[in-house]
Amino acid sequence: MSDTHVVLYDPCGLIEAELPLDRAPHEALVTAVLAWKHPDLEPRDYEQIALQLTGHARAVAADVRRLAAALPKSDGRGALAEIVLRKADGRLSQPPQGTARCVQNRARLVQALYTRLDRLTEPAPAAT
Repeated sequence: MSDTHVVLYDPCGLIEAELPLDRAPHEALVTAVLAWKHPDLEPRDYEQIALQLTGHARAVAADVRRLAAALPKSDGRGALAEIVLRKADGRLSQPPQGTARCVQNRARLVQALYTRLDRLTEPAPAAT
């Protein structure tokens, strides 16, 4: 192996858009975190889990944003996605803390983003 590193310049996120989300392990983590009743972890453990969920929330939000932008303006799913994305941006702008509450809030955010992502990938409802 060489010690050469390649830095990719991808301001439009095209490479990231082609990579599939690693959904199953993150959904399992969300389920486990939301099932906590009285967790007793070290603050640094909470911080690590919060960082993991934060990074994944950003990736899911990017997919939601990309899919919502591709919808016609008349499709109400785009407006709902914008509401979820605004909330996500607000939550993600706060630094993660080493608490169970913070980790559970990040887990709920990932869950909400996946719900919106699923609705954006469903076929558009038929006009009546």
